[in-house]
Amino acid sequence: MDARIDLFGNALAGKVLRHINSANRVVHDSTLPLAIQELVKIRASQINGCGFCTDMHTKDAAAAGETALRLNLVAVWREATVFTDAERAALEVAEQGTRIADAAGGVTDEAWADAAEHYDEDQLAALISLIAVINAYNRINVVNRQPAGDYRPGQFD
Repeated sequence: MDARIDLFGNALAGKVLRHINSANRVVHDSTLPLAIQELVKIRASQINGCGFCTDMHTKDAAAAGETALRLNLVAVWREATVFTDAERAALEVAEQGTRIADAAGGVTDEAWADAAEHYDEDQLAALISLIAVINAYNRINVVNRQPAGDYRPGQFD
């Protein structure tokens, strides 16, 4: 499988990606725990069918110490016993925020209240921003048919 265009070699795509990367850096540097950030990125990428981002974020999470068991169960987190209540709350908001077209109204008050029990306002702002950023990356990569499998942890650091 080949990408439709070379996003890394195209000047315009490079400018757009630099701006998205800047937003991602703000979230990365926030107080939202990095493990939560990777779980959210993985789950949104799975929902959106983005192989490139799923590959990247599972590898980055593993390199940061995430277990294979937890990585293998992200797609079925509701049935898995390996996630904390805080992780579950973030994953629920991420799913609802990613599936906006599937559920008129977006994120439910119940899901938001659950997340607010675990995260402060800055962390919630980071979570909202992270969901937006990973969905943007997913859409760019899915539309471009960006191939997955060759990513190396830290490749874009």
